[in-house]
Amino acid sequence: MLDLRGFRGEADRITRTYEPAAFALKGEEFRLVAPVEFTAEVRKDAQKARLVGRIRTTLEVDCGRCLEPFPIALDAPFDLMFLPQAEAAQAPVKAGDGERPEREVQEDDLGVSFYKDDVIDLGEVMREQFVLAVPMKPLCKPDCRGLCPVCGANRNREQCACRSEWVDPRMEPLKKLLEG
Repeated sequence: MLDLRGFRGEADRITRTYEPAAFALKGEEFRLVAPVEFTAEVRKDAQKARLVGRIRTTLEVDCGRCLEPFPIALDAPFDLMFLPQAEAAQAPVKAGDGERPEREVQEDDLGVSFYKDDVIDLGEVMREQFVLAVPMKPLCKPDCRGLCPVCGANRNREQCACRSEWVDPRMEPLKKLLEG
C-alpha cells in the first residue's frame, strides 16, 4: 500500500523489493519465481496522483504447446494516473438497464485508475503489470513441437511412433462404402 498523505508537492521516489510469497496469485496463469523490484516516482497534485516507474521480476508460465514451465523476464515501465474514487462517482452517469447506473467510459479514462482513502494498492498495480506481461499464447521456444495428440509424449524431448491422422467422422460412412 502507498499512503498518499505523505506526498505533497515535488516528486518523491520510492524503491521497494517484495518476495514472491507476498503476493496472493492463486488462479493466475503465472507464478512469481524471483523477488519483485518496484521503483517509481510519485507526484501528487491536489487530488491527482501519478506513478511513473518500472517493475522487474521473473515470471514462470506453462508453454501453450508442450505444457512445460519456462521463465519470462519482466522489465516493464509504467505510467499511471490515479484519481480519488469519490471523483469517479461524481462523473456523468448514463442510465443502464440494470439496477446500478453505468458510467460511460471516455477516452481520457483509459489511463486512469482510482484510489480510496488516500491509499494506492501497489499490490494491484504490480499484479496488473504481471498479467500484461504474459503472452496470450506463451511458447517455451518459437519452434516448440508440443505434445503428441495420440500418446501425449513431449515431442521436444522424444520421438514417438504414433501416426496422428485425423479422419472427419462425417466421412466415415463413405469410407466404409469404398472399402466394401
